[in-house]
Amino acid sequence: MDFSVIIMIIGILLIILSFFIKDSSKKIEAEVEELSFSLYQETSALKRRLKVIEEELLIESTKMTAPKNSTKKPVVHDIIKSQVLELHKQGYSLREISNRSSLSVKEVQSVIGGGN
Repeated sequence: MDFSVIIMIIGILLIILSFFIKDSSKKIEAEVEELSFSLYQETSALKRRLKVIEEELLIESTKMTAPKNSTKKPVVHDIIKSQVLELHKQGYSLREISNRSSLSVKEVQSVIGGGN
């Protein structure tokens, strides 16, 4: 019976001692929480920066494509080119060829002159 009393006293002392010893897991939890919070802040800052950059790229791309579309010549299909050249060989005027091929007179002149 003497042995069981000693084990019981040691157990009670260890329980009381555990209340006074600092818990290192709380310190680690606090560090992990702080790290996750800083990671969240950095991630959100990067997302904001990326969004700004994407908007700038979209704005620049629309500025760049607008002049290209206004100066770009329409592409005339090869079949229409051959039709225009055949009508020209048959002696039709530019206006008549334009009416038959649904091209403008300038486009007809460009096809006949060898341009695109």
